[in-house]
Amino acid sequence: MSGHSKWATIKHKKGAADKRRGKLFAKLIKQVEVAARQGGGDPDANPTLRTMFQKARDSSVPLDTIERAVKRGTGELEGVNYEHVTYEGYAPNGVALYIETLTDNRNRTGSEVRAVLSKNGGSLAEPGAVAWQFTRKGVVVLDGSIDEDELMLVALEAGAEDLVDDGDTWSLTCEPTDLNALRDALEAAGIAFESADLTFLPDQTVPLVEVGAARQVLNLIDLLEDLDDVDAVYANFDVPDDVLEAAAE
Repeated sequence: MSGHSKWATIKHKKGAADKRRGKLFAKLIKQVEVAARQGGGDPDANPTLRTMFQKARDSSVPLDTIERAVKRGTGELEGVNYEHVTYEGYAPNGVALYIETLTDNRNRTGSEVRAVLSKNGGSLAEPGAVAWQFTRKGVVVLDGSIDEDELMLVALEAGAEDLVDDGDTWSLTCEPTDLNALRDALEAAGIAFESADLTFLPDQTVPLVEVGAARQVLNLIDLLEDLDDVDAVYANFDVPDDVLEAAAE
């Protein structure tokens, strides 16, 4: 997880994220629409919608665009009926992959995911073969310069389970149902954070200590994430910082 998280940070610093902003917006808007369809259009009564709404705002999706997505979800505007479909598989070097998608055509999506995996040294797995290796959690990432004692005081009272020093950042983890309360507590205390999101954390990680092996896995994950229907790809690899930097070149 730490390796995958650091890889996302490197991509952002290199500007790769900006090139995909339009695609990211489209994915976030779908997430908002589906959350509204499943739980209603009131963020206060629909925690999933609240999380997705804020995630879209954090990524600079225009407010009116988000509001239209909510209305499509509630039926006030015409929209497409998306469904959640998950895929499980393996990347090269035995790295487990858990892939979340939102699709209006599961046959198309399954075919695209399978093709990317098979062409890049990966493979699909049977349902349940990989999912047990991951646990759903809320994760808040903060700047590493924030005082640890101050952060712990606020976070523990708001339901945080763990605080990890990742070098230049802190990572707070909590139960998925506590994410919004943790976010609110940090904002009330004036503690800024870089992101707050629901994710899947691996229970164990596969070390990738060679640059070539790391590049294989990172390239496959990038290609999967670039598919229109793929929301997120979770992987259980970990990479030393120097190998990760070299693989990113």
